[in-house]
Amino acid sequence: MKQHLAHVAIVIKDYDEAIQFFTQKLHFGLIEDTQLSEVKRWVLVRPKGGECCLLLAKAANERQTNSIGNQTGGRVFLFLYTDNFEHDYNNLITNKIKIIRPPKTEAYGTVCVFEDICGNWWDLIEPS
Repeated sequence: MKQHLAHVAIVIKDYDEAIQFFTQKLHFGLIEDTQLSEVKRWVLVRPKGGECCLLLAKAANERQTNSIGNQTGGRVFLFLYTDNFEHDYNNLITNKIKIIRPPKTEAYGTVCVFEDICGNWWDLIEPS
């Protein structure tokens, strides 16, 4: 049996604000934006060259709203691999994206931690 992750849901405050952040600042592609109801949309974004999409899921109740930016209890949530760390790190700086931990060389590669528009922490990693 063959399996793979297709989408990972990320709880957001506002669809358009999140789309703008991911497509304009991180340069992800907008894969789909379909209106499902008066208040719900199916929005998928994906890093260029990637296969797994982020499903931008607008918080629909207080519990979901409380999880925005803290889906992993304060740990790094997502890991974005790159083949050009310097370029992508400079893009974060240019777009005034909050850097939580500056670049560091580890045994597995070069890494920094940044924060997305919702407050989630990401690792930007160029593997060794």
